[in-house]
Amino acid sequence: MNARSHRLPVVLVHGWPVTEAHWRHLMPLLDGAGFTPVPITLPGLGTRPERDQSFRKADLARWLRGEIARRGISQFALIGHDWGATVAVHLAAEMGPAVIALVIEEEILPGIDVEVPVPGCEHYPTWHGAFNRAVGLGEHLLPGREAIYFGAFLEQSAGPDMLDPAVTRSYVDAYSARGVLNASLSYYRTRDADLGDTQALTAEPIGAPVLAIGGRFAFGTAVADGMRPIARDVTGLVLEDSGHYPLEQEPEAAGRAVVRFLLRHAPASVGQE
Repeated sequence: MNARSHRLPVVLVHGWPVTEAHWRHLMPLLDGAGFTPVPITLPGLGTRPERDQSFRKADLARWLRGEIARRGISQFALIGHDWGATVAVHLAAEMGPAVIALVIEEEILPGIDVEVPVPGCEHYPTWHGAFNRAVGLGEHLLPGREAIYFGAFLEQSAGPDMLDPAVTRSYVDAYSARGVLNASLSYYRTRDADLGDTQALTAEPIGAPVLAIGGRFAFGTAVADGMRPIARDVTGLVLEDSGHYPLEQEPEAAGRAVVRFLLRHAPASVGQE
């Protein structure tokens, strides 16, 4: 058995409205530390679903479990951003010891009532949730105007330091594609079911250690505060110059923190190759 067979998979699940490009800085750091990054895109988040799909987050966690099993992965670390983080939490709850560590980037699960501190509450937009939940409204108003809508959200949610313009354009293009827009809006329309599923998580908090990362100009300390009712072991981290995308906006600091956290909880063979 060669050394690479001991590399722990790290499953990466991005959120809305970004793509796998969100992980472009983190993946080389993971690889260099002895991990195997495994990016998986949830249906509708920049890609068109192949079939009728439930966008309830607990159902997406079961879909993700199947994707991981198809790759022959039985034990892994898990990193989720935005909606990908909500799905990751449900998967960690379902799979128990198979998930050795969990990183949550910029997400507060539906139904978790925590206060977003200043300056994040002054920067992070709140208008998109109600708009996306209004059935038919986005489908009618957004086609042909995706660059305006997604561009405005990406600009505002990033805070003072904007994302790379070329990457922003790639995100807008991905969510403008046929069949993607409607599916991505559907993530917001399962709220009632998602609220009940979050409540169930609080009844039996997950055991995997959690690193909860917030951007100071977005959710900040609220990411860790929001995870504490759901997980037993939560470490909080706030990136001072980031908005909603710390692993893009402060890739070195955020990425190194993730690697250190994973190495602390990974099997001893990781990083020894």
